[in-house]
Amino acid sequence: MKHASPPNFDQSAFKQALGQFATGVTVITTRAASGQLIGITASSFNSVSLDPPLVLWSLATRSASMPVFRSNSHYVVNVLAASQIDLCKRFATVKGDRFEGVSHAAGDSGMPVLDGALAWFECHNRSRYEEGDHVIFVGEVERCGVHEHAAEISPLVFQSGQFHGLKSI
Repeated sequence: MKHASPPNFDQSAFKQALGQFATGVTVITTRAASGQLIGITASSFNSVSLDPPLVLWSLATRSASMPVFRSNSHYVVNVLAASQIDLCKRFATVKGDRFEGVSHAAGDSGMPVLDGALAWFECHNRSRYEEGDHVIFVGEVERCGVHEHAAEISPLVFQSGQFHGLKSI
């Protein structure tokens, strides 16, 4: 079996190239055993399979939230609308209680679903794969939903280090 060749680029060039790929923005939420609500911003979300319904996302191994996400049975992927940029930044940067003042409801598994999310996926934490400096989480979707006005709402997108909304072409 042939192995990969060493990269012919530096980390900065790799990040710049990756940044050209526009991604949707999500907030992944769960509840610690203590009852504390946990949430992080992630743009690494993707569909995997329709049958069974699977999605994936990844988290840096050094993340303070890693122990909770690794051990929990469930989490929710909340797809953000462009109007929710403040939530995106809050769950990416705020230290302490990121849920303070954030409107949400408990899903069937007790995990938080953010009010106003464009879509949401309540997932069983099916499997995890350590790759490089991240862990890839595969979730089996038990329930999902779409905002009642989703067709009229622009999603939040991240590309080239900036946030955008989308316009139809």
